[in-house]
Amino acid sequence: MNETRVLVCVTGQKTCERLIAEGHRLAIEREEELSVLHVAKKGDGLMGSVFEAEALEYLFKVSSERGADMTVVRSDEVVQTIEKHARRIGASLIVLGGPRHGARDMTKELRAHMPDMEFHIVYTD
Repeated sequence: MNETRVLVCVTGQKTCERLIAEGHRLAIEREEELSVLHVAKKGDGLMGSVFEAEALEYLFKVSSERGADMTVVRSDEVVQTIEKHARRIGASLIVLGGPRHGARDMTKELRAHMPDMEFHIVYTD
């Protein structure tokens, strides 16, 4: 792809709408396209639970309303999958939610794998 993109990484939660909104704002500001990615672990059902399925359907709708494409990829290698997808689509910036207390901080891992990538972290209020 020739154009650069802002890539927003989401989980299967409706609250990730805030990440898509921030990614949309940044894409407009940077005059770039917007893409959204959800990585589903292989051990889970593709949509996890009924609640996750509803949330992902909602996030597809939110993405579409903001002119973004949304991709769901099944993989147990979350960091490597995000890296591969970001490079494939020509991402210039990755938007992530800040880690919840005690949760895995993928930002550090992603920065180690992609030192040339710009990251924008959105923390909850």
